[in-house]
Amino acid sequence: MWSGPRNISTALMRSWENRNDCSVVDEPFYAAYLADTGLNHPCREQILLTQTTDYAKVIEELTCNPVSAPLQYQKQMTHHIPRGMSMRWSATFKHCFLIRDPAQVIASYLQKMPSIDEDAIGISRQAALFDQITEISGSPPAVIDSNDVLQNPKQLLKNLCLALDVEFPEEQMLSWPTGRRSSDGIWADHWYHNVEQSTGFGLYQPTRPNLTGEHLALAEAMQAPYQKLAKLRIRP
Repeated sequence: MWSGPRNISTALMRSWENRNDCSVVDEPFYAAYLADTGLNHPCREQILLTQTTDYAKVIEELTCNPVSAPLQYQKQMTHHIPRGMSMRWSATFKHCFLIRDPAQVIASYLQKMPSIDEDAIGISRQAALFDQITEISGSPPAVIDSNDVLQNPKQLLKNLCLALDVEFPEEQMLSWPTGRRSSDGIWADHWYHNVEQSTGFGLYQPTRPNLTGEHLALAEAMQAPYQKLAKLRIRP
């Protein structure tokens, strides 16, 4: 599942992890991304200590390590993948892209971080990875929009499972227990507070954030890559 930050990606990970037949992997490239970019993210030192910073080793873990359940859900952040990196390692996976309106992403991100730019939110990177993976796999991956999930999680997830050719255990994917998981990344202390209190997907809030200045300009610039994928999305 290829997402950017602040995009219900952790709630969706909860949904899949609550299935009896699925294990999850939480942002496996985060430490490699921080080491590569030198960015000072919250929990940086803990992340670097708890994950490998070697992209090749992460790929080896994702493609060679045994999986403890019939399905594995990988929560991947598009901005963690450096430009120019080959995606051939992912050729045998089924891919899905989780998108969200850029203005909503930016407004939510600014609640957790002091500054923002195009690279940080991964929307343009998402569109580029979509093209790469489409070329490798020979067909476009599934696309879902977080707003569609929140408006009708039952039907959207049912349609997604159909597209991925897996069963849809409704009672497992629509609700889950509160609390932290052992599978959560160490960064949960900063990012996962709301999800830890949740028992299901949040309410859909159709209001558009009131952005100004450079933040509004960024949201407008990200409309093109967002709309490119939005046109292809699975609908409820």
